[in-house]
Amino acid sequence: MAFIWKSLDSFRRLFQQAEKSDNCLLVAAIDFGTTYSGWGFSFNHDFQTDPTHISTMNWSDGKTISQKGPTCILIKPDGKTIDTFGFEAEKRYSELIEKGEHTKWFYFHRFKMMLWNKPINKDTMLDDECGKSLPALTVFALSIRYMMDALFKEAKTRVDVLNEKDIYWVLTVPAIWNDSAKHFMRLAAHEAGIEKEKLTIALEPEVASILCRHAKLHNEGIGGISALQLGKKYLVVDAGGGTIDMTVHEVCFGGALKELHKATGGPWGGTMVDKAFLDFIAELIGKDALNGLKDQHKEDYIDLISEFEITKRNRNLQSDGRVTIRIPQAMVELVNHFKRQPLQNIIQNSCHAKTIELAKDKLRLDYGLVRIFFKESIDKIVEHVSELLKTPEAKGVDTILMVGGFSESTLLQDAMRKGFHTLKIIVPSDAGLAVLKGAVMFGQRRTFIKERVSKFTYGINITTPFDEKKHPVDKRKELDIGVRCADIFEVMVKAGQRLVVGEKQYTQEMRIGDKKQSHVCFRIYTTEKTDVKFVTDAGCTQIGSVILPVSGSGLNRSIVVRALFGGTEIMVEIEDKSTGCITRTYIDCLS
Repeated sequence: MAFIWKSLDSFRRLFQQAEKSDNCLLVAAIDFGTTYSGWGFSFNHDFQTDPTHISTMNWSDGKTISQKGPTCILIKPDGKTIDTFGFEAEKRYSELIEKGEHTKWFYFHRFKMMLWNKPINKDTMLDDECGKSLPALTVFALSIRYMMDALFKEAKTRVDVLNEKDIYWVLTVPAIWNDSAKHFMRLAAHEAGIEKEKLTIALEPEVASILCRHAKLHNEGIGGISALQLGKKYLVVDAGGGTIDMTVHEVCFGGALKELHKATGGPWGGTMVDKAFLDFIAELIGKDALNGLKDQHKEDYIDLISEFEITKRNRNLQSDGRVTIRIPQAMVELVNHFKRQPLQNIIQNSCHAKTIELAKDKLRLDYGLVRIFFKESIDKIVEHVSELLKTPEAKGVDTILMVGGFSESTLLQDAMRKGFHTLKIIVPSDAGLAVLKGAVMFGQRRTFIKERVSKFTYGINITTPFDEKKHPVDKRKELDIGVRCADIFEVMVKAGQRLVVGEKQYTQEMRIGDKKQSHVCFRIYTTEKTDVKFVTDAGCTQIGSVILPVSGSGLNRSIVVRALFGGTEIMVEIEDKSTGCITRTYIDCLS
């Protein structure tokens, strides 16, 4: 994963060229979502004329057309070959269930949240809907490959001579993901066939903000996001299916943006609403009946989830009325089996008798009951926004930009307007596509983002001359260059530090410690504190490492370490002073 240049000047020239993405004919973005995914692209000449002119894929479930498809993949029994993805995967898997052949295949649904706030590595396994396991890297890589192929096929209809090497790729991730999860997505993209130097990882709330800054939104009115002047601040709420990302942006010269507050949020997206609905069904009919539906009648279980997904998108839930959800016959039969009484009797004898009605194969729920399913998710979002607005960095914010598919919920919009009635709430008409289209724009010009804020304190483990008066004896270590104190936490950047994109936040010349040393290994640590002394202190966690060769032998050798934290991933340069050779690499956060 390391790229080597002969001089610092040649490295800088290549870095500047890559930042412009002008060595490719088009930029393509994949928005890999928890519930829905999609892709889009723009040719360079189109971007120069209209940055918001972006082509996207039309997905179809046989009834309607949308610009995103469900994040689900069907993999053949060999565990290595993709069959299909999206709506087609749902349909094909249902057909396999009907034939009783599904147990040999691998079907994964809404699997992105596996990367949220969990320890992962290159060998992490992922369970499918039947409990069978495949390497997570394989599942993600095959999903990315499917969208790459579909995008390339569409792009070639515009330019027949197009080659895959003519494409620069952008892959979106939540801003609140840790470094390991982001690096995992990079590895999955590489496994899918994307060259390392032709890929950028993009942060979802950032790119959505970019689109909204440069597109005239139909419903933003006078003084909307695109009209904000230099120095104005606004809060971004990216509400997706899995996670909620929030940050504060300030408008810079030329329409660029800088981050004022580190990205925060949590797993409070639309899937939390789904969970509340399923918990309600389990309470109503019993866990045994619901588990039986999921295990023995998977097609019907998937249909039930799909029915509720339509209900979630109902734009009238804030009023009085009822929604209708079609329930499978298998569920009715399972209730009879486990409860020894018909579903109608269970409803009439439950505490929800006044808010539920069973009409043949349809369950009618009062809007008020459905609103309860949204309550925990919305309450957490509103509470977090309220806390964020109290921070010094958010002082002067008078606008909230809501993007992401869950932002299209009128219940969430109404709660935000009620909770923050003195602020202007802006929701783009295609809020669910803001991340995808913004990612394409970001790939075309990565200088849209000027500055970010470090979420953690980052450091490396080094040795210093041992001092008996201040260093613990257990840290004493004898090297060829003398007695040293090991495990020193050398701060590279501090939590909350402003990081200018493209600038090096850390530069340090270091001596080689042993005569025969042929490699240097830097272990990267993080902590939320700002005053740690040793990498072994409480709260310090190793997140990755860099191992690189050094030339020659003896003690008269040194290297210069430079680190760039302002990008969406951590990059390190190491210059061998004896040869002038510079190696630049991403931190391996999965080692």
